[in-house]
Amino acid sequence: MGGEGARILHALPVAEALRRLANISYGRIAFSRRGLPVIRPVNHLVDGDSVVIRAHLGADLLRGDGQIVAYEADSFDETSQLGWSVIVTGVARVVHDPEEVHRYEALLEPWITMPVDHVIRIEAEIVTGVELVDA
Repeated sequence: MGGEGARILHALPVAEALRRLANISYGRIAFSRRGLPVIRPVNHLVDGDSVVIRAHLGADLLRGDGQIVAYEADSFDETSQLGWSVIVTGVARVVHDPEEVHRYEALLEPWITMPVDHVIRIEAEIVTGVELVDA
C-alpha cells in the first residue's frame, strides 16, 4: 500500500494555497446543473486571487453565468501519500473585456480540439488549502 507512519493535516495560508494552485495547470470545477452537482476537469491559470478557465459555447457552466462554483486542485504522491489540496469558492463570470479575453486566450491553451471561445473567471471569495505531512 502506501507510505508509513502518522500524518498531520494542517491548513495552508491563503497566499500559499494560491501559490501552489498557480504552480499546477489543471484541476476540477464543480458547479450546479439543474440543481445537481457537476464536476469537470479543466486546465487553469491563477491571476491574483482569481482562477481563470476557458469553455466552449455549449458548456453547462456558461448557462449559469454568475453562479457560485468551487474549483479544486491537488498534488499527492501515491507512494508517500503526502500532498496538498486547494479549493477556491466564488462566483464564476464570463470575461467580456476584449483585452482581458485576448490576454487570457494567449496564456491559457485549451485541452480540447473544439472551439473554446469563452473565458471564465472565478473570483475567489473563500480559499482553503490543506497539506498532509509526516507527523
